[in-house]
Amino acid sequence: MEAEGIPTEGEDVPVESLLPGDTHSVVERYESMVYGIAVTHTRCRGDADDVYQEVFLTYHRRQPEVNDEQHRRAWLITTALTCARRVRLSSWRTRVVPLDPGDTAAAPEEFTLASDEQNVLFRALRSLSETYRTVLYLFYFEDLSIAQIADLLDLGPGTVRVRLSRGRAQMREKLLGGLFDE
Repeated sequence: MEAEGIPTEGEDVPVESLLPGDTHSVVERYESMVYGIAVTHTRCRGDADDVYQEVFLTYHRRQPEVNDEQHRRAWLITTALTCARRVRLSSWRTRVVPLDPGDTAAAPEEFTLASDEQNVLFRALRSLSETYRTVLYLFYFEDLSIAQIADLLDLGPGTVRVRLSRGRAQMREKLLGGLFDE
């Protein structure tokens, strides 16, 4: 005898029924933002997928009390940055080396975008230190103001301006001589 309302094995279950409360709507609204942060701060698609899943699982479990959408967005950004940092600095990532240095099969899957220009920009952004990469991503991709970034990262506005300026200079250096010659 089957319980009513419980799906049987092999039966398709709508995602909405798996995510009670407002978690489903939060995932739909912020999935690209969280995944963008995850991809930018990890070295491969698999790690980015793990970070993405961990952020929304944490949101679902904790159901944080937020006053408005700005606070929810800030909570998700902070959690995504924290999870990505934890994955990148894990002992597995820092201590494991491939048996054969030329073995590319052991290397994590690289993330690629639609065009060569996007790939060059993305690689240049990812090659920056986390200090500059984070503020550049939040400023240009998430359209946060300097004051919002400062609040989010617990920094002074002047520090954010300096990091933006230095990050832009490093990006300019990396992009000169390639597809983006002046």
